[in-house]
Amino acid sequence: MSKFSHVAHYQDFNELLGIISKSGGSYDMEKIESAYRFAEASHGDQRRVSGIPYILHPTSVACIVAELGMDTDSICGALLHDVVEDTPVMLDEIRRRFGNDVAKLIDGVTKISKIPYSTREEQQAENIRKMLIAMADDIRVIIIKLADRLHNMRTMDCMPEQKRRDKSVENMQVYAPIAHRLGIKTVKEELEDRSLQYLDPVGYKEIEDALLLNEEERQRFIESIKTQILEKTRGTIPNVYISGRVKSVNSIYRKTIMRNQSINDIFDVFAVRVIVDNVSDCYNVLGVVHDIFKPIPNRFKDYISMPKQNMYQSLHTTVLDNKAIPFEVQIRTWEMHYTAEYGIAAHWKYKLGMGADAKGGDRVSQNIEKVKRMILDQLETEDATDIARNIRNDLGENEVYVFTPKGDVISLPRGSTPIDLAYLIHTQVGHRMVGAKINGKIVPIDHVLKTGEICEIITQKEEHPNRAWLDICKTASAKSKIRVWFKHEKRDENIIEGKQIVDREFKRQGMNLNDEEMAEFFGNISMKKQYNTLDDFYAAVGYGGIQLWKIMPRIKEEYQKKYAADVESIKVPPAPVKRKRALSGVIIEGNDDVLVKFSNCCNPLPGDEIIGYITRGYGVSIHKRDCTNVPKDLNDSEEPERWVSAHWENEAGEAFRSTLQIIAVDRTGLLADLTIQLSNMHIFIHTFNSRELKNGRAQITVTIDVAGRDHLRGVISRLSDINGIEEIKRV
Repeated sequence: MSKFSHVAHYQDFNELLGIISKSGGSYDMEKIESAYRFAEASHGDQRRVSGIPYILHPTSVACIVAELGMDTDSICGALLHDVVEDTPVMLDEIRRRFGNDVAKLIDGVTKISKIPYSTREEQQAENIRKMLIAMADDIRVIIIKLADRLHNMRTMDCMPEQKRRDKSVENMQVYAPIAHRLGIKTVKEELEDRSLQYLDPVGYKEIEDALLLNEEERQRFIESIKTQILEKTRGTIPNVYISGRVKSVNSIYRKTIMRNQSINDIFDVFAVRVIVDNVSDCYNVLGVVHDIFKPIPNRFKDYISMPKQNMYQSLHTTVLDNKAIPFEVQIRTWEMHYTAEYGIAAHWKYKLGMGADAKGGDRVSQNIEKVKRMILDQLETEDATDIARNIRNDLGENEVYVFTPKGDVISLPRGSTPIDLAYLIHTQVGHRMVGAKINGKIVPIDHVLKTGEICEIITQKEEHPNRAWLDICKTASAKSKIRVWFKHEKRDENIIEGKQIVDREFKRQGMNLNDEEMAEFFGNISMKKQYNTLDDFYAAVGYGGIQLWKIMPRIKEEYQKKYAADVESIKVPPAPVKRKRALSGVIIEGNDDVLVKFSNCCNPLPGDEIIGYITRGYGVSIHKRDCTNVPKDLNDSEEPERWVSAHWENEAGEAFRSTLQIIAVDRTGLLADLTIQLSNMHIFIHTFNSRELKNGRAQITVTIDVAGRDHLRGVISRLSDINGIEEIKRV
């Protein structure tokens, strides 16, 4: 039985009225009822794919919005959110009937569907950009969108499998990180768990079955822990409330299948949560817990004195009971608990006068402004397809906490450098940075920050960022501010730099145009509107606003249409740069967090058609689609659900190993000629072996680094020109 089976997938207007009534908030019921009647009339006889009357979707979304404690306009926006997109009703009519605020919310949620885009990815990215712009203006836009997405996931079973997977990937990349950053834990965890059901149904089922198997035993254990804590706190700490909770399936998945751990190795699969009246009681309860149970070293976290970026506050400690069973205890106040569950949505609870002081309301308001600024930083990227990656990097839940010399605690995404910290403190601090000290000692600026370090930024009077910082810093915010500085301050340099990059890439691709032809050529390509001249385009390449490798396939295609005779059939690109993470070159259903390994049976290369196989505990194994170990018909395999779609990410510079077997006439100097030719092509050689064959032949086996199948084809072509080479094949 699924953990979600108890959820009512569709809720009608009467249920919405019940939720509003129980909340005790102050709502304009006449406006809400009017919005419902208008939505019902507008959708008319429309039905969902499942056959359910369409109106039940917006009422269900409104129920989620109401449960989050949102205000009247938010509930009206939820009820009307599909009217403009799916019916003939225009936005002006919504504005006239329900006011400008409701109209702006609906416009922010409505997808862009009338503008033609070259790819589905571009359209999806522009939809996200539009939503984020509206969100930066009014945070309620994303609350409605999250509720809409959550209800869609609750009713996704009737949709085609590929659409379920596409939406699930988008949830993991965009919506769950945003929900995390807004502190809306209930929405984040359900989005992740439901998405995981479709992305890895086998792994999900394994974890769910393991949790169900131990459910009764777990409940008895939690009750025992609750009893012991209540007995020790009775009479000394008032109003102690204790509940048990189970870690989300996705969280367990990330710690087991993706890290090759057993579920028994995770200390916080289940936990008890202790809620008290004030902060001092939190620390008193902590003392009681450590008195009853044995704390595990290095497993205590004080998020009360050092809150997370999303305002989350609690004391976390992991302890052992008398049978050496580990479990986590979370201790917080009621205000902290509400913020932990609903995050920024709590802001509207404050507005509605539902039980929080002005100080708490101010803190939430300040965090809303921080999120808005962070969202605006995401939008500075000129390539809309980078937005999802930026969101995941900057708004995800992997954080480190560093101290400034003044003792302030600053949280940053894991992998951040002093450059990211400098730009987070202030844009001018980043621009004037010349170095950094960690715990009083000077470190390189590419030093990866760790929790607990004291980081001091060393500055100078003049502003002088470095272009190389773009490859060092982690956050989209820092990258954006560096690019903006170069965009405005160094236009002439950007044009020169950009022209050199473009000329170099054209030459590498065998595309030869003089300045006049280049201007005419780019004038005929429909580039983005903001690049009115060729110099504008060069400048954008120069300061990093355009990543040339992303658009080169399209440019080369246009060039071949016009100058097909000038394009040489084979070109050998420069040797790739070796990287530590091979998985960055492959996308598994859009999920770049999963461990990826390349199978030795077929050694796939970029350009090969590939497929992934979910192994038990060792990530995803990548095979060529025509590999002998891959069934021609996946349905014939024992576990077809373990085979997942995979494709190469178009990222330049990634290095992959490939082994060549060379048959040649054995002669003096043959090996030297081969190694010299490989050296001239800047090819890295891993192994090089040879042996004599009959009839005066030799067999040479060489393992090298290449950028992909096209690169390998060019290498083979050059090696074939060597005197005496008879055959070269990939093994």
